[in-house]
Amino acid sequence: MNLVIKIVKYSKRITQGFSSRWRNLYYRALGVKLKGYIWLREIEIPRNYTEIEIEANCALDRGVTLLCSGKSLSHPKIIIGASTYLNRHAFIDAILSLKIGRDCAVGPGCYLTDHDHGLDPELTPLKQPMFAQATVIGDRVWLGANVTVLKGVTIGNDAVIGAGSVVTKDIPESAIAVGIPAKVIKYKQQKESLLSNKTDNHAS
Repeated sequence: MNLVIKIVKYSKRITQGFSSRWRNLYYRALGVKLKGYIWLREIEIPRNYTEIEIEANCALDRGVTLLCSGKSLSHPKIIIGASTYLNRHAFIDAILSLKIGRDCAVGPGCYLTDHDHGLDPELTPLKQPMFAQATVIGDRVWLGANVTVLKGVTIGNDAVIGAGSVVTKDIPESAIAVGIPAKVIKYKQQKESLLSNKTDNHAS
């Protein structure tokens, strides 16, 4: 029975690997700039393929959406750095510039954008103009499940954003931020300092 399970699991991996490689070929043919092999599950890129750039060794899980809208620009609107993982149903929505750094972990259900809509009382929601500011996610950033990152935000390298948070302002490097809106509660170095202090106390 164990042998049968192993064979089934192995066959599943082979099928998934083949499907991923086929999607690499498919999206390359449409114009997506893939800078190496990308692990691709059943993702969605509805249009503007040439405005997306993904570096090598990234993984995009089932249900991830990469959406570029608005008029064409001379630079990619969505850039995903090498070895970054986008978990299930993450939604990346750009009309100007949204960059995710290297070695990031983007949790399931996250929504990242570089724009929002106006509030003209004379216009209906769908006719409001869009306002954009570049959004930047640094290297080695960890976004927990269902995090929302709004336009114009920069999240520094090595930062951690707690699940369900809404990031409306810049987050410094190595910060741990949570809440709506997200606020810094501590820094990674604080934990390292506490461990160092405990070691020093025991030594004395």
